[in-house]
Amino acid sequence: MTGLIPPSICNLSSLMYLSLSDNNLKGRIPQCFGSLGLFMLHLQKNNLHGSIPGTFANLSYLTSLDLNGNKLEGRLPRSLVNCSLLEVINVGNNTIRDEFPHWLGTLPELKVLVLRSNKFHGPIHYSKSLFHFSNLQILDLSHNEFKGFLPRKLFLNLRAMMHVANNEPEAQYIGDYYRDSVVVTMKGLDIEMTCIITIFTAIDLSHNNFQGEIPGILQNFKSLIVLNFAHNSLTGEIPSALENLKALESLDLSSNKLYGSIPAQLESLTFLSLLNLSYNQLSGTIPRGGQFDTFTSDYFIGNKGLCGRPLPKKCYNDLKLQPPPPISEGEDDNTIEFVWKIAMMGYGSGLVIGLSIGYIVFSTGKPWWLVKMVESGQQKIVRRYGR
Repeated sequence: MTGLIPPSICNLSSLMYLSLSDNNLKGRIPQCFGSLGLFMLHLQKNNLHGSIPGTFANLSYLTSLDLNGNKLEGRLPRSLVNCSLLEVINVGNNTIRDEFPHWLGTLPELKVLVLRSNKFHGPIHYSKSLFHFSNLQILDLSHNEFKGFLPRKLFLNLRAMMHVANNEPEAQYIGDYYRDSVVVTMKGLDIEMTCIITIFTAIDLSHNNFQGEIPGILQNFKSLIVLNFAHNSLTGEIPSALENLKALESLDLSSNKLYGSIPAQLESLTFLSLLNLSYNQLSGTIPRGGQFDTFTSDYFIGNKGLCGRPLPKKCYNDLKLQPPPPISEGEDDNTIEFVWKIAMMGYGSGLVIGLSIGYIVFSTGKPWWLVKMVESGQQKIVRRYGR
């Protein structure tokens, strides 16, 4: 379908489900849609422009609003707070310019909020509303211009992502006669979920200007499957308490300013199939075992202080355990005598230390300071054990 939305649709007084998605529709969204008794309105992937009508306040039965992938601008209409049955709001991939709509937290049934790829900006303000996103399962604020510290007070209210059912929950879908869809950045790829499973949970705040440390409150998100903080300005260390996120499958902290070591506790995350820590300021040895043995070097590059598998850079602890290179033919008697002195020092002070000194000798060309140390050590050994 191409062209404008036919105005005759506004005459369908009994219309409950309206989907005009994946067409080439242009123009503005008709104001008269607010007078229809719609349960669902899907207009995604068109060329609609202009602002979102404020008349949506009259859609008291609306449960799903999907305007993703258009050219809509302006601000989100505050009248959406009157749509108390809304479960899904997807306005991603438009040019909407607004602050974070904390006022949507009063919607008691809201499960999916997608604002990705717009021009939302500023810090995440907290509102002391009654519900405040307590049933939210998917929060996608990626590819915007948000800034400031990560919203710890908001995280405190996302209780649906903390809940873990005692029994294995039955897989159901959001929506009744229709199926909602959403694009989720998971495991490094943009995946379109044509049906949103009620047990799927995700937080994506990537590609913004957030700063500060990763809030410790996230350790309570035991049902979270996707966590993406990539491409921000986060600092501090990676909390070891993230080991409590037992359902986590995708964790992306790449392109930040995180420092310190990688917590070995993350080995216990048995479902974790992606851990992207590239382009930070991390240091130390990459943990081994568990899912870490399946990760490629791409997930750790850009951290000058990291070493160990799967990176080609060896760790110091690995290097010092390597034996010295063999003596090639043609070595003079003085070199052989010097090696014997090193071996004697190893006998007196430990084999590993002796071999380590030997490695230094052959890799640096028998430095004068080490010759003096060996000769002095030999005298001590002779006095203690005799020739």
